[in-house]
Amino acid sequence: MSDTPQTLDYSKTLYLPQTDFPMRAGLPDKEPQIVQRWQDMDLYAKLRESGAGRPKYVLHDGPPYANGNIHIGHALNKILKDVITRSFQMRGYDSNYVPGWDCHGLPIEWKIEEQYRAKGLDKDQVEINEFRKECRDFAASWIGVQGAEFQRLGVVGDFKNPYTTMNFHAEARIAGELLKFAMSDQLYRGSKPVMWSVVERTALAEAEVEYHDYESDTIWVKFPIATESRAHDQAIAEIKQDLARRDGEDFGVEQLEGFVAEQSLADAAVVIWTTTPWTIPGNRAVAYSDRVEYGLYEVAAVENDFGPRVGEKLVFAKKLAEDSATKAKLTLNLVRDIAASELAGMQLSHPLKGFGGGYAFTVPMVAGDHVTDDAGTGFVHTAPSHGREDFDAWMDAAPSLRQRGIDTTIPFTVDDAGYFTKDAPGFGPDREGGPARVIDDNGKKGDANKAVIEALIAADALFARGRLKHSYPHSWRSKKPVIFRNTPQWFAHMDKELNGYGLSDGVQPQGTDTLRSRALAAIDATRFVPEQGQTRLRAMIADRPDWVLSRQRAWGVPICVFVDEDGNVLKDEGVNARILEAFEAEGADAWFAQGARERFLGARAGEPWKMVRDILDVWFDSGSTHTFTLEDRPDLKWPADVYLEGSDQHRGWFHSSLLESCGTRGRAPYNAVVTHGFTMDEDGRKMSKSLGNTVVPQDVMKQSGADILRLWVMTTDYWEDQRLGKNVLQTNIDAYRKMRNTIRWMLGTLAHDNGEDVALADMPELERLMLHRLSELDELVRKGYDDFEFKRITRALIDFMVVELSAFYFDIRKDALYCDAPSSMRRKASLVVVRHLFNCVVKWLAPMLPFTTEEAWRDRNPDAVSVHLEQFPEVPAEWRDDALAAKWRKVRQVRKVVTAALEIERAKKAIGSSLEAAPFVHITDAELAKAVADVDLSEIAITSGLTVSTQAAPEGAYTLDEVAGVAVVPALADGTKCARSWRYTDDVGSDPAYPDVSARDAAALHELKALGRI
Repeated sequence: MSDTPQTLDYSKTLYLPQTDFPMRAGLPDKEPQIVQRWQDMDLYAKLRESGAGRPKYVLHDGPPYANGNIHIGHALNKILKDVITRSFQMRGYDSNYVPGWDCHGLPIEWKIEEQYRAKGLDKDQVEINEFRKECRDFAASWIGVQGAEFQRLGVVGDFKNPYTTMNFHAEARIAGELLKFAMSDQLYRGSKPVMWSVVERTALAEAEVEYHDYESDTIWVKFPIATESRAHDQAIAEIKQDLARRDGEDFGVEQLEGFVAEQSLADAAVVIWTTTPWTIPGNRAVAYSDRVEYGLYEVAAVENDFGPRVGEKLVFAKKLAEDSATKAKLTLNLVRDIAASELAGMQLSHPLKGFGGGYAFTVPMVAGDHVTDDAGTGFVHTAPSHGREDFDAWMDAAPSLRQRGIDTTIPFTVDDAGYFTKDAPGFGPDREGGPARVIDDNGKKGDANKAVIEALIAADALFARGRLKHSYPHSWRSKKPVIFRNTPQWFAHMDKELNGYGLSDGVQPQGTDTLRSRALAAIDATRFVPEQGQTRLRAMIADRPDWVLSRQRAWGVPICVFVDEDGNVLKDEGVNARILEAFEAEGADAWFAQGARERFLGARAGEPWKMVRDILDVWFDSGSTHTFTLEDRPDLKWPADVYLEGSDQHRGWFHSSLLESCGTRGRAPYNAVVTHGFTMDEDGRKMSKSLGNTVVPQDVMKQSGADILRLWVMTTDYWEDQRLGKNVLQTNIDAYRKMRNTIRWMLGTLAHDNGEDVALADMPELERLMLHRLSELDELVRKGYDDFEFKRITRALIDFMVVELSAFYFDIRKDALYCDAPSSMRRKASLVVVRHLFNCVVKWLAPMLPFTTEEAWRDRNPDAVSVHLEQFPEVPAEWRDDALAAKWRKVRQVRKVVTAALEIERAKKAIGSSLEAAPFVHITDAELAKAVADVDLSEIAITSGLTVSTQAAPEGAYTLDEVAGVAVVPALADGTKCARSWRYTDDVGSDPAYPDVSARDAAALHELKALGRI
């Protein structure tokens, strides 16, 4: 028996959404299943198959260290990379992602040493290749762990065949790159002060150093003037002549000599200030500046029994004399100004002269561009073995110093363990009780400062002392302070002429062809996102010293060269070939194997060549990754389209990759550099375990899912430092829920889509407006992905889905989609538009939210392999309709006033839903009135009726300040409520077959019955 109006359940006659896509995402459980499916189906291989023949787009992965679980910085970094590669893959490219790992150097070696120390073992007692094997095994184990964690984030790449710096082929290529530097005379052995970790017993690169607050001893030290300069003698002569010319003044011989003596520097001392008292034994000069005004001062009064005495003469920068006097609790009187020319050529006595039987040499005054009168005394204590600027100033002055008979040898006053050496008499091995120490094995201050200060006091050379809390370099691994220490190291020249060596095709050097000039030119040719990255890297390259390549460790690629006693490198292509052949087959361990010297030298083994035992800085390793990945893998290309890392890599990977590639190929290995900031807690503080404010990505994925973490990355200004915590995550969870519900509604609605199409010309304006918006968004999304502006894309899509779709278009069209007859053109057109909306939105979001979009795509297309094998939709040009959009911006302004007025009525409980209303809308703005003239405002405002008038509104009508010329007078709808659509109409009951529904709904019911659906 057929249904009658009395027994028919109208809800079953509606096209209500139907979907298995759940409202509750359950991402923590569902995402691992999707990851497993991707792995089982080998999605990576399918992506390569689908991309075959397309232009390649390559993001080269900066290798993380394989020494622990991933942290939030890793998550941020890998998510950004995954979004980039996925977005280009879905836009017509073969965008291959090959993950990589940095496996050599201290991060891994330090972990093995920790294990040794815990067992009471000494690594030096273990055969070196046995120790290296433990390092290799340790790194391999963490590669597996980190690889799984990256894939849990949704990252898709060649995890079956990643690159690692410890792969035999990689080690051979790294060694080969070093040998290119050697054969082109870019490599040399030198002695310069480098940052040295006493705790780790190795030199450190700038990229391996971080800065923390540190309290230093500060001292003001007197350097007695030993020999005045010619300019000083001339100044005194001019003083005598001036006195002789004075009329009416009777100066006796004694008075004249006394006055001149007072003006003289013969018994004066130059005062320096330093925060490293332990470097005083290494002092070899005092630097001044001709830009600083100096003065000769006399101690007029002393408020304590320590330091200078009344009558002593001292030289200071005039701007700093008073501050220095305050520190020493004394009063200084200015005797006269001193021209910088008087200081040139002057020689001082070392303040420790005679201590320990040493320091008898004179200390020259040298000019230095680094000297200022901003702090200290205006003079800079110069210990060339303990500071880069000190070293440069000393070397610049060395030629003229040698002409004056001054020994310019740079002393080695501190050894690798932080102890004073024989070059520091009285503090080194000759010291009673043994040598003083700067820093101990635990990174604590030794007794060196105390010993030096006590010696200065005994020598009456201390002017004042104090303490200063300031930023000081620390090793990023041991977290302990480092020192600057002169050591023999291997360097690459920054400013030596290369004469076109290794230049890539089409690369022409501008001006002098040096590593520095090549790197600066390459920076200018590179795209930087954000742009300020270019300025930052350029400044670092412009000012950097020669590149230190060596480390005094065991785990890494060796500096595989042979040298003679003078440090000259053996250049023999045959020897090099044997080295590289062995490394390719056996890895870099071959260098440390028994008989390696004879094996590699061959017939030259009888010559006095020595094997270098240092290893390469790991930044040279990572800087060489472009060679054995981009160049050697057929699935990649050189140069890379983009490198992406944290902003600290301007002094790290971006930097070393640039120098390595410019030194061997003449250009950068990348076309673009993208940098991200660092993740702080919600209060803007650096995350640390001690503060308990860390966010662990594994925990976020367990609690909320990787897509929530990915959404956070996509909504941040990642170019700057970002904030993350419970509240930030909750904000993203809320946004995700709204987006998911929008997708869910589309899926439910499309369950009734039979694939029928509707011509654009036959569509209502509202549908054409939505297609226009897709056209606009398509342009925005593509440009956003090109510009790496993911927040712009995400913000636009969230607003579109939540505001324009859920709260506007879907809200309006629910009536037609649910209630209209199967033949309704309005319903058909809306289904077509929802189909396009789903296809566009899901595909655009796929790089960002790969799990959710995969789930949604396969719910809609059960036979589909993966949404990630799809391409972004091609949006027809005819969808763009700017005139229509301009009109509907006006329509929506009117709607905004109407819906706001109805909200007030609902709040007052005057109406339950907007369908109970039939307001009067007064539009006195001509443009707005014209826009709505042919629009059914009752449909757009979702009311059962609506009357538009161009007459002025009565007093008390509702208005909105931001929409002038529109006023609303609320009113209840006339007619009867339709039992099916809930609209109030005058034609309810017009069809006797269905007496409790409107004519529209009755016609729909007849169609449905004829089709056998009810």
